[in-house]
Amino acid sequence: MTAVREVRAFVRTRRRRAPVGALDRYAGLIMTAIAVAVLGRPVADAVAGLRGPADLAGVAPGVAVTLVALAGGLALARAVGPVALSGSDAGWLVMSPLDRRAVLGRPLRVLAVVALVTGGVLGLALLALVGAPDHLVWRLVAAMVVGVSATAGGMALAVLAQTSHTWHLWLTAVVVALLVTAAVAAVGTARASLTTAAVTGTTAGAAAAVGNGAEAPFRGVVEAVAGAPLGAVAAVAAVAALASALLVGRAWARADRIPAAALLTSSARAGHLATAAVSLDTGALTWMAEDNHWRARRLRSVRWPSLPAPLALAWQDWLRTARRPWRLAATFAAAALPALLALAGAGAVAGAAVLGGALAVAAAGVSGARRDGDNPALARLLGVGRRPALLARALLPALTSGVWAALALAGLSLAGALPPVGAWWLMGPLLAPALAAAALRMARRRPVDHSLPILDTGSGAIPLGPVFWAATGPDLALIGALPLVNALMFTPATLTATLVAQAVTGAAVLAAYVLRAR
Repeated sequence: MTAVREVRAFVRTRRRRAPVGALDRYAGLIMTAIAVAVLGRPVADAVAGLRGPADLAGVAPGVAVTLVALAGGLALARAVGPVALSGSDAGWLVMSPLDRRAVLGRPLRVLAVVALVTGGVLGLALLALVGAPDHLVWRLVAAMVVGVSATAGGMALAVLAQTSHTWHLWLTAVVVALLVTAAVAAVGTARASLTTAAVTGTTAGAAAAVGNGAEAPFRGVVEAVAGAPLGAVAAVAAVAALASALLVGRAWARADRIPAAALLTSSARAGHLATAAVSLDTGALTWMAEDNHWRARRLRSVRWPSLPAPLALAWQDWLRTARRPWRLAATFAAAALPALLALAGAGAVAGAAVLGGALAVAAAGVSGARRDGDNPALARLLGVGRRPALLARALLPALTSGVWAALALAGLSLAGALPPVGAWWLMGPLLAPALAAAALRMARRRPVDHSLPILDTGSGAIPLGPVFWAATGPDLALIGALPLVNALMFTPATLTATLVAQAVTGAAVLAAYVLRAR
């Protein structure tokens, strides 16, 4: 430990950096006090509003969304590292004979702070879901303990996954278990909503008995969780804290066994993330992920498929998608998220999640168009015209995004979040051409132009370069989805005219983009 401190002190003495004076510390304290004063009252009001029983109908979908978010965070931590150093420390200190646990002390402390903050947010979300019928302060403390224990234990498990393949399998099992639990909660919610609709739509006693029988076990679990006594809540918090402490202690004990190759890889990924964040070019992350995917693989030469030239050019995107079936299955399983958000009470967010999720699914199938835009000389050597190539590359994103949007809208209809005026799921295939055009536009857009001016507004300065870059692509999606957005905001008497308008708008957006593509 002393040797590591001496090395870092020597590095600090060699850096040309202005010393931090008393005025800088004073300004930092003042800004912290202002932030606490500004955010303290809204947070206190939000906590005070949690008093009372929760809405039982929104507990299960809210828990499902929370579990999906926790599983996504663990998967992201597994993909990034999570323990990462700067490029200089990874290339120097990691390979030196210094104590590796002491070298990794700083990133481990950063991970602890991240786990603490996210755990606090998770605890507040859990308390907002189950409510606080009594003893608000103690239930708040228990919820914070459970949230922090979940995030700290998950982060410790991700750190252990860096040390050995066995712990990596355990982390994968935890992520799968969280997703399965969320799926069970989602299925139970959908079943309860369907049986409730059946009971309200008929007066037969047999239908009511079937509905109550199907809903009773699921509703009993929800009521038990929402109305648990304070002693049971404290016991759950104690068990969660104990399990988290064991995992954190195990991770700290095995921190010196993280292989140097894993640290170098995670540090390179962290450097890529930092570069993309500083340059505000998130498209670079796609290139980095693709390069990392192919770097360790041996490529072999195969014949081109017996297809027309534009379709043969786009066949690689289909192969790339088919070679990752688990990712494709997870993508379509995520179509249930808008319905869960609607059942949890976030109806407006659910509508936006349909369009945003479908656009993200479409953007996952346009790697070929991204490569053509990055290297137009190679694209010209292939001998395929620009417009036929774009139309061929639009088939895959149109198919995947159309199916995803149809599933999401069908889920919203089953959840009762959409009025019964027609088959809403038909909007998905009709929206697909516009989503494909938006995805192609996102794939072929240029990097952020930081030379654009900064717009001064009453809320602060807004750089126009990142704004224009972020709007390139989603603007076509929004234009192409105007009939759907209008139907969600102003419920029509029937969906027939809206479906026709959506079909014409989606096809027109794709045709206009292909004709004007340069």
